[in-house]
Amino acid sequence: MSQPPRRPSFLFVLTDQQRADHLGCYGHPQLRTPNIDAIARRGVAMDHAFVAAPICMPNRSTLLTGRMPSVHGVRHNGIALPLESVTFPDLLAAAGYRTAMVGKSHLQNFSGVPAMRVGEPIAPGVAPPPPQLREAVRRQPGDYLQEDVARWRAGDDFDMALPFYGFQQVDLAAGHADEVDGHYGRWLRERAPELDRERIGDPRRSGPGRELQQSWTTHLPEELYPTSWVAERTIARLEQFARRPDVPFFLYCSFPDPHHPFTPPGRYRDMFDPADMALPESWNQTEAQAPPHVRWMRRERDAGRAVRHSPAAYACTEREAREALALSFGMITMVDDAVGRILGALERLGLADDTIVVFTTDHGEFLGDHQLMLKGPIHYRSLIRTPLIWADPRDPARHGRRSAALCGTLDLARTVLDAAAVAPFNGMQGRSLVPVLSGAADAAHDAVLVEEEGQRTFYGFDRPVRVRSLVTQRHRLTVYDGVEWGELYDLQDDPHEMRNLWGEPSMSETRHALVERMLRAMMAATDCSPLPTHLA
Repeated sequence: MSQPPRRPSFLFVLTDQQRADHLGCYGHPQLRTPNIDAIARRGVAMDHAFVAAPICMPNRSTLLTGRMPSVHGVRHNGIALPLESVTFPDLLAAAGYRTAMVGKSHLQNFSGVPAMRVGEPIAPGVAPPPPQLREAVRRQPGDYLQEDVARWRAGDDFDMALPFYGFQQVDLAAGHADEVDGHYGRWLRERAPELDRERIGDPRRSGPGRELQQSWTTHLPEELYPTSWVAERTIARLEQFARRPDVPFFLYCSFPDPHHPFTPPGRYRDMFDPADMALPESWNQTEAQAPPHVRWMRRERDAGRAVRHSPAAYACTEREAREALALSFGMITMVDDAVGRILGALERLGLADDTIVVFTTDHGEFLGDHQLMLKGPIHYRSLIRTPLIWADPRDPARHGRRSAALCGTLDLARTVLDAAAVAPFNGMQGRSLVPVLSGAADAAHDAVLVEEEGQRTFYGFDRPVRVRSLVTQRHRLTVYDGVEWGELYDLQDDPHEMRNLWGEPSMSETRHALVERMLRAMMAATDCSPLPTHLA
């Protein structure tokens, strides 16, 4: 009797806030990423992969649950993924896989800063609900502050409760740039306490001669920077797994970079000259071409009122865009070097032939696209499109291929489980990309739904922004809550999304058809969990 095929292991590499086109294998003319490009040469690169939500906590929660933000509940940053959520690492662990996370999780909040949305006001004389009844569903008791940086800095007696969303082992990097804490911060305090003191609470902003506020010259040398630590801990986990090659593993390697603030260390700081940076084609979009919220942001910039120090998007100057691009490229280059060390360890330890390597990111970044910086509820492709590379050493016939199939973050949970021969739970959405990766074009999506909500009221809106977008091979349609206008772009004739066709009479029929498709996609994205227990 023949033996069943050996189950593959998985090395899942995730970067933070990186555009798809900021990789050599995705066609960038200046940026060289030879190690990530090598993954593409050994696998399939998806050219049309899109997020479920273009912001960290919602999309990372979708990645691990295979459920849309409106279903798993993490609609925007500031809402922790419920501890009762089942993730695909839970299923892998139940099927005998060893599961580990290294780096950024961001399934819970980093800080105790109060929320901006606190619910409807309660009139005088009206009895408020008690705390345990404030929400529609009672939450399972548990610690929702395991990633809170303040708790990690308060002392060495705090640690995470394992398993953590299905991960049996966690090496946590909580935060961004050189201000990361968690297990990384504890490691840094042991090795260089004087550097740890210097990096915390430093009032630095832009460096000498720089206009970009969210950048500074870090005190950390390259070998102590979070990117190096993530690579070191990932390799340590691979060495641990190599001692039991008969037991498969799922290793989630999550880099906090190239997310802002922009603080590449050492030689990576000045590796790229801002003067050499090419601005995105869409930088030249005219005021008449821009939609209302983009025009609002540009007016704020031109009046000197742009808020440049928060995590929210703002309209930037040309100099800011070039500085951010140069620093971001340095951070990406450092990540690529770290990926090279990890891939080298995979080979050295004899794990490469049985390990599927996946590379993606949680969402993109504007970095000058349409004269914008950072991220916000404006669904240009630079923000909602991600790189997605799947390299299966057992399928050499697919090596070096590219796929134009529509897919997204929502599909990754089912895809990993399918490759591992593990069934999904009821309520997992998306679809497996395994047939698509094997060339079955009819298994791909005909459209992808993108959701976004937020706590803030800005960009000229009169309420917290709520957005839904539908992306097809030809078009992107975006609808905003509370306004009559929207966005419609022909991605074939206008790949840089310069001309909004929403109000064009000639596009009325197309717009109505896409709105109907969006409604059907939203209906398909509603929850089907739990299953009924009786016919009733």
